Amino acid sequence: MLELINPTRDLYLEFIDMVAEYQKHGESRLFDQNNLTLIQENFSAYIQYLENNSKGISLKPGFVPATTFWLVKQSKVILGESQLRHWLIPTLEHRGGHIGYMIRPLQRSKGYGTQILAMTLEKARNMGLSRVLLTCKQDNLASACIIQKNQGKLTSEEFLENSDTVISRYWIDL
Repeated sequence: MLELINPTRDLYLEFIDMVAEYQKHGESRLFDQNNLTLIQENFSAYIQYLENNSKGISLKPGFVPATTFWLVKQSKVILGESQLRHWLIPTLEHRGGHIGYMIRPLQRSKGYGTQILAMTLEKARNMGLSRVLLTCKQDNLASACIIQKNQGKLTSEEFLENSDTVISRYWIDL
């Protein structure tokens, strides 16, 4: 059974395993050094940090309120996480969009990406959003496929500023 839940202190060891798995595969981008230190030294404070982000409390400059969810299997295995940004600012309109998601490396290619996005879209609908923007690198075919399976319509592709990376932009009507 799969659930999309709010982060909980009860899954501390499972979360640490997931972070280690991302790091082992060279994918630590969601966990900057400040967050890693907080996760390792005071997990309760990290959970509070995520709750505060959801409520718009103590946001870093240039950030918007965002709710983090964990996709869990049988209430004990974290398969991945998503983040639902409550609204967009210009930088998110170009890169980032309303929703970001990741599936841990050893759980990929099992359909969980499609499921986490579908479940996060339901959360966006419940929040009152009528459409959401998702972005991915043009060469990230797996993510493009997941977005398209969730009714994403490609609306534009643009080079990232000062880069040769092309970002694909998809809108999904809810």
